Amino acid sequence: MNETHLQYLASDDWAAKLDADLLPWIERVADLGDDVLEVGPGPGLTTDILRRRAEKVTAIEFDHALAVTLADRLRGTSVDVIEGDAGAMDFDSDRFSAVTAFSVLHHIPTAAEQDRVLAEMLRVLAPGGGLFATDARDIDFIRDAHHDDTFVPLPAGTLVARLETIGFSDVQLEIADYELRVSARKLG
Repeated sequence: MNETHLQYLASDDWAAKLDADLLPWIERVADLGDDVLEVGPGPGLTTDILRRRAEKVTAIEFDHALAVTLADRLRGTSVDVIEGDAGAMDFDSDRFSAVTAFSVLHHIPTAAEQDRVLAEMLRVLAPGGGLFATDARDIDFIRDAHHDDTFVPLPAGTLVARLETIGFSDVQLEIADYELRVSARKLG
């Protein structure tokens, strides 16, 4: 992730956008339950939202520096920060009441690798549990913000079918100004 992008994801401006856009969507569609997995928390502003709504949050972060910084910041809270690859998670199957990924999937370099992460998310999700994810739309100002950065947006036209092929059900897709919002279930 480029430094400018990373700084924005830790900023008050991003926190305000999360409060204005992400939080109302979560409150409208998400039944998080008590044991939530967050994939790719980055600086952790989304983790802060989740930990106020779930008894336990596990955050898996690929980037070593981000994982260490977030773990230090959240030490002594109900959040367990794990450094690891979301495409090969070391969690039991059917464990988490909800799985989330906020503005992270477009940082995965290929559609095949994105599908591997999504399949792992399904594997660790408890039957009846929900996937709640947002991701950047492929629009010029977002693409420009990812200069010298990985940017592989999820195509809205194929996302529902991709998730259903992986095994998710009841897939709901919303297209907002700058992001896609998707919720789905794992059949029980």
